[in-house]
Amino acid sequence: NIICSIVFGDRFDYEDKKFITLIELLDENNRLQSSIQTQLYNFFPNVMDYLPGPHQKMIENIGKVDQFTLEIITQHQETLDPSCPRDFIDAFLNKMEQEKGNGHSKFTVETLSRTTLDLFLAGTGTTSITLRHGLLILQKYPEVVG
Repeated sequence: NIICSIVFGDRFDYEDKKFITLIELLDENNRLQSSIQTQLYNFFPNVMDYLPGPHQKMIENIGKVDQFTLEIITQHQETLDPSCPRDFIDAFLNKMEQEKGNGHSKFTVETLSRTTLDLFLAGTGTTSITLRHGLLILQKYPEVVG
C-alpha cells in the first residue's frame, strides 16, 4: 500500500475487490513464470502465440493488470491539477503536457502505463519476497532473534 500511495496517489482498502484481484493476478503470474512454455515464450513469442499453455493465461493476466493501470491513469487525467501533483502519475502527466509538441518524446500514456506497472511490481514483489525470506531465515535460526 505504501507503493500504491507513491505511484497511484492513494492507498487501497485491504478488502477492495479490485486491489485483491490485482494482487491475485500478480501472484498467479509469478507462479506461471516458471513454466517451460512461459520461458519458451520469452525466446519465441511469435511461435508461442499460437500454442496453448500457461503462457496464454499469463498474457491474459498482464492485459487485466494493464487495464487496471490505464483506469487509474484515466482517472488522474480527469482530475489533474498541474499546479499540485499528487503522485508519480500526475508528475508524468505534467511532463507529457510539457513535451506535447515534441514528436520524439517518450512521455506517452503507454510509457506511463508500463513505468507505473514496473514501479508497482518492483516495489511490491521485491519487498514481499525479501520479507518472506527474512522470516524463513529467522524461523530456521531462532537464536539470531535473541
